[in-house]
Amino acid sequence: MSAAKVLGVLAAALAFAPVLAVAAPRVMSLDSCADQYVLALAPRDSIVGLSHRAVSRDSYMRASAAGLPLRRATFESLVAARPQVVVRLWGGDARLSRALEKKGVSTVTLDDAADFDGVRANVRKVAAALDRRAEGEAIVARMDAQLARAAQAGKGAGKGRPALYLTPGGYTAGPGTLIDSLLKAAGYSNAATNPYFSPVSLEAMVMRPPAAVVLGLFDMARAGSDRWGPGRHAALRRVVATRTAASLPASVVGCPGWFAADGSRMLAEAAR
Repeated sequence: MSAAKVLGVLAAALAFAPVLAVAAPRVMSLDSCADQYVLALAPRDSIVGLSHRAVSRDSYMRASAAGLPLRRATFESLVAARPQVVVRLWGGDARLSRALEKKGVSTVTLDDAADFDGVRANVRKVAAALDRRAEGEAIVARMDAQLARAAQAGKGAGKGRPALYLTPGGYTAGPGTLIDSLLKAAGYSNAATNPYFSPVSLEAMVMRPPAAVVLGLFDMARAGSDRWGPGRHAALRRVVATRTAASLPASVVGCPGWFAADGSRMLAEAAR
């Protein structure tokens, strides 16, 4: 058989040979925010560990977490799970970080995103580490679609109106937070001017109530357990009853993730 025919036979054989799938890296997340990214991006059979908060009520992806192994962010858990990639925001301590480095485990540290560009960067960072770039772009596209819906709905009653974000603990979120970006994406301005998170004066709330109040995390509050928990202050109840534009669940505001765009859409549609 001539060399040309041999090459032809080999080419045909390769064309019909089965393609061997490359196994996804074994991945473990160390905290509740990292859980969301791992659950959304990693193949289920590659997830070897999630935090115990992955199945909590404030976990956006909690339904997907059911049945997966829950582990503490400890050296012992790392040894048992044998991950190849670890994703974290705040989880783990110095001992665990040293252990990961010694074992050559790839660590993806999320940024505490203060805007939706930061969220996009986080999604793409995890997607690249897990070789799931297409899935990452699908999540970014979904987030952008939610933001577009929020922008359209925000052209209505909420446009430019100042809104104050309020948690059960009596804190608000100003510039430099994802909540600030969430409010603006819904068409509101932020009534809080101090950067980052800061306490709100009850007296100021009663004497100079904001045009709109946006409640966050109140679905996780227990009566009497928080300074501004439900039913704690009669004066606050009056302000909340008349000024609340929306109450956003902890699952969309508790972590800097793509689902914060769901909160923008909820708020904008409530204002409309």
